[in-house]
This record gives sequence, C-alpha cells and structure tokens, in this order.
Amino acid sequence: MWLRARKKDRSEVSLYEPVGVDKEGNEVFLIDILGSEPDAVEEQVSRNMQKKTLREKLARLTSRERKIIAARYGLVNGERHTQHEVAAALGISRSYVSRIEKSALEKLSAETNNP
Repeated sequence: MWLRARKKDRSEVSLYEPVGVDKEGNEVFLIDILGSEPDAVEEQVSRNMQKKTLREKLARLTSRERKIIAARYGLVNGERHTQHEVAAALGISRSYVSRIEKSALEKLSAETNNP
C-alpha cells in the first residue's frame, strides 16, 4: 500500500537534487545546469503551481460564475471587461453580473482560506 502511495512521487524532481560532480569534485545540482537565474526558475515553477491551483478552484464555480470571473479579470486572453460589457455579452443586467461576481469571489476566497 505504501509503495503505491509513493508511486506518484517518483516523477517529482527537486531543483536542488544532485545530478553529478564537476571537475573539482563539487556536486552539481539540477538548478545549476538549467541555464538561467535560479530565482527565475523558482518563480516560474511557483507561478505554474499557482495557475494550476487557480484553475482547480475555478472549476468548482458554476459555468456562469467562471465566465464572469474570466471576462472581468482577463483570464482567457488577458483582456479585462467591464461589468456592462459582460452583462451585454451574457444578456443579463449589470447588477446581476455584480452579484454573481461577488458570490464567485467569496467562494474563491473561502476555497483559498480552506484548501
């Protein structure tokens, strides 16, 4: 049972895992050979993890809530839209968009505070 549980961890690799030894006998780590600034790699990995977490949390919203949040905050193409624009696109009132947006943000906030 324990072996099966650990199976998913086999594909995970640490950036600070030794991958060899240099000419002087010092250990060489994976982060050393990636060819960029160490902070840049860590930031990219962190950003990707945050995006994945956000997608998982957005999946728990209703379809209409997802559409409104994506349009309001530019999650699809980077273009943000006003409540009026979103309301016109969905054929609902601006105040209804506001209520749905507020409800969706509260759900996301609760999900973030209680993973």
